[in-house]
Amino acid sequence: MKTKVKLKNISKSYDMLEKKSDKILNLFSLKSKKNKQFLAVNNVSFEVREGETIGILGLNGSGKSTLSNILARVIEPTEGELIINGEPSLIAISAGLNNNLSGLENIDLKCMMHGLTEEEIENVKEDIIDFADIGDYIYQPVKNYSSGMKSRLGFAIAVHTDPDILIIDEALSVGDSTFAQKCLDKLEEFKKEGKTIFFISHSAAQMKTFCDRVLWIHYGELKEFGTKDEVINNYISFTKWFNKLSDAEKREYKKKMFQKQIKISEGYTQKQNRERSLLSQIANVLLFIPLLILSVLIVLGY
Repeated sequence: MKTKVKLKNISKSYDMLEKKSDKILNLFSLKSKKNKQFLAVNNVSFEVREGETIGILGLNGSGKSTLSNILARVIEPTEGELIINGEPSLIAISAGLNNNLSGLENIDLKCMMHGLTEEEIENVKEDIIDFADIGDYIYQPVKNYSSGMKSRLGFAIAVHTDPDILIIDEALSVGDSTFAQKCLDKLEEFKKEGKTIFFISHSAAQMKTFCDRVLWIHYGELKEFGTKDEVINNYISFTKWFNKLSDAEKREYKKKMFQKQIKISEGYTQKQNRERSLLSQIANVLLFIPLLILSVLIVLGY
């Protein structure tokens, strides 16, 4: 089986700024300086083969959603190499839905974004509506939906655009068990078709029945990646230990782990330097245009 997804030393960091104005000042600062950053994902490497279903486990705040957004190419990593041989589709609560548009309008919009023609959209529209099963709410703005209805619509759209890489980020954690089972049945069809699936969930039972291998991400770092039984059992043992801690001990543990995710950089990354170089060029052009206009006016005698 060929490699479908490969991550090599992937990291995603965010500047830690005290106020919004600091972000603007930081953008216009072209000199290298010390930079405090939060490592949401830190030096993660793994490979996934075509047709595999990979579970992703981790405590809240450990980087699961950041990793899913990187896999879906919603955000770019700060460092490292990302290879994805296929078209990914992210299924998360309200991911990519426009709150001001109706459900029907969102179907048209998201299908177009996935490259479907008008004819193809019309062919799958009724199937999407039937799968979502939200009744007349399909004609209402998404901002009026519950989280369960958003998840239903988002899932229904995603699975009918025929992606070959599916990333499911807690999309089955809301709504009723009947819909969750319908989604799992649909995903089983995708597995039989040889599609690659990333399944992010807190349900160890779903992962044990559905996934081939499981990845455990722990405060931004890859803690384990292996057989589902081994990784899930180790994760359950950890959560049992963690839940036995007192509230004060839990806070102290989280504080210690978050501190490990903060780094002080002596300068900007290559990507940040490219962005600042481009910004500098744009600024120079913007400064030059008024001078050019003024010079022309002077020559013309205005």
